[in-house]
Amino acid sequence: MKTVFMYAGQGSQFVSMGMDFYNKYESYKKFIDSVKLSKDYKKLMHEGPLEDLSLTENTQPAMAMFAIGVTKLLEENNIKPDMAVGLSLGEYGALYAAGVISEEDYLKVIEYRGNKMAEAASKQECAMSAIIGMDVSDVEKAVEEISKKDIGYITIANYNCPKQYVICGDLDAVEETEKLLKEMGARRIVRLNVSGPFHTKYMHEAKVALEELFKKVTFKAPTFPVAVNYTGKIIDNSASGEEIKELLTNQVQSSVRFEKDVEELIKQGADNFIEIGPGKVLSGFVRKKAKEMNVDVKVTSISKIEDLEAIVA
Repeated sequence: MKTVFMYAGQGSQFVSMGMDFYNKYESYKKFIDSVKLSKDYKKLMHEGPLEDLSLTENTQPAMAMFAIGVTKLLEENNIKPDMAVGLSLGEYGALYAAGVISEEDYLKVIEYRGNKMAEAASKQECAMSAIIGMDVSDVEKAVEEISKKDIGYITIANYNCPKQYVICGDLDAVEETEKLLKEMGARRIVRLNVSGPFHTKYMHEAKVALEELFKKVTFKAPTFPVAVNYTGKIIDNSASGEEIKELLTNQVQSSVRFEKDVEELIKQGADNFIEIGPGKVLSGFVRKKAKEMNVDVKVTSISKIEDLEAIVA
């Protein structure tokens, strides 16, 4: 059995996240209390309000803290990954688990990334929609067709899983793409409540900012394979720290190819996926991809203490 640690992106956060781990496990509590960043993210995680916790600049450090704490608990119980993957923000968790970046640098980078993405997002008025029940080729065709018109910028920001993709761009372009996709037979289109045009060209300022920050941060080769969002491919210990930095700076303004990541991991023998992070979004993506590939995989998620205890048992 090959185990994949799978780290969630922002969007599934909830008030009281991690509080049960904090109250029961001394090592988790010790880690959370040791975090020294610019804000009291522990209080936001445990007490909210959700509106504040859900701000990009707050969500990202909170999710990173949760990811580190739960990873430590799994390792204490001798549950270790053979491979890792994450969605957007979660990719940093996967790289942390693989020894690419230190715990201290991981937290500092994510706090900085969240702030810079929030700053870039505040300068644009965009929309983002999930397209459900349509083949990727049709979504790409619609985006290409609208892009040819003088309406505005539109792109596919997320390739999540079979028949679930996310488009993002200028409001008029998104609306016109939605209309075209409905005409083409999209089963469902859901306008997402997000705070910015993430994984689009509008994150270029965040990309440049990360490039500058990374000059001061040490990245190492991963100790085990990690699937990355920018290429949809797997990197191993032959990847240099500089190569990984480039992948991450490109990732912030490029499509997230999570569906391809999962496909590549399964092809490499992955059959036990453990999602680390509040919610079960990535677990659903994996199940859909595995079904399309006609393979059996085990998928579990750790949002609360009973999830961890079930895996340990």
